[in-house]
Amino acid sequence: MTHNTPLSPRPLHDLSGRGRPRVMTTAQLRSHGVSTAETNEQCRPGGPWQQLLSGVVLLHPGPPTSEERLYAVLMYAARERGGVPAQPGAGRPPAPAHPAAMITGLAALTLHGFSSTPPLPSLDAIDVLVPRLRRLRSTGCARIVRSAALPAPVQVAGLPVAPAARALADAVAGLSDADVVRRLMTEAVRGAHCDASAVVRELNQARLLSRPHVVDAVESLLAEGRAIAEDRLYRMVREFGLPDPVWNVDLRLPGGPYLGGLDAYWPDHAVAVELDTRAPRQDDNALWSEYARKREHLERLGITVVHITPRKLRDSPEQQATVVRTALMASADREPAAYVVALPR
Repeated sequence: MTHNTPLSPRPLHDLSGRGRPRVMTTAQLRSHGVSTAETNEQCRPGGPWQQLLSGVVLLHPGPPTSEERLYAVLMYAARERGGVPAQPGAGRPPAPAHPAAMITGLAALTLHGFSSTPPLPSLDAIDVLVPRLRRLRSTGCARIVRSAALPAPVQVAGLPVAPAARALADAVAGLSDADVVRRLMTEAVRGAHCDASAVVRELNQARLLSRPHVVDAVESLLAEGRAIAEDRLYRMVREFGLPDPVWNVDLRLPGGPYLGGLDAYWPDHAVAVELDTRAPRQDDNALWSEYARKREHLERLGITVVHITPRKLRDSPEQQATVVRTALMASADREPAAYVVALPR
């Protein structure tokens, strides 16, 4: 007769061996057969373990590494809901697509590769984003940031991290130095971590646009974002072999009213490109209505207007070039456009 022998818990000394996870929750320890009393004994002063956060144990003496602090913060925030990230060598399944917590703020920006943020060891606290209704409080190295809706995280080094624009807004919420805020925003756009419009959208949702030092930084950010988008538009035309347009022009009817400004215009084809660099603020609907009125007016005159966002120029320039090329080719099948005057802006 064959007997099924129950699996024995992993030996206590084996939990903190080389290559093993060095941060665990008390629930994980119990699943390995380590009782609460044993955990408390190991975490006694001078003992081999230490309680890093409530319900989270560091399985060695001495200070935690930056990686261990990141895991500990996520474990603390997610311990009651699951979604604790797998650690290297742990043999656990990967973190879920929508975990109960994710790294945000300055730590997240550092993980995204920002050079103007402090290194992880110098951060006294690590911001962790959780659903608003979670009953958690900031403690130790974990600073809780609440949100009514969590964004889809980005996986960085196996950790769930808030997208760059959201992490930036969460960082700015705790900063009062205008120069620091401006540097972070500038790097976000110059480093292609996110578009200016995405940053402003997150700042608006976080109700940070009423702060004077944030408003000043946003104005610089939008100018930076437009300059980068214009440069990408120039490259798109050149690299994908589009005919040269006239750049940055204002259109008018001969002896008549102003029709609007355009980033690129092909007068022989009556095709225009307009960069959609609107800042998503409270007057966004009114600004979009202005865009729509201008487009409708121009199209009534026979001018095709192609709107392109900075994000599309960054992520899919070939596709945008195809859209413009198609509009140029289709011009031969349209009725001739009204005569307009193009003046440099």
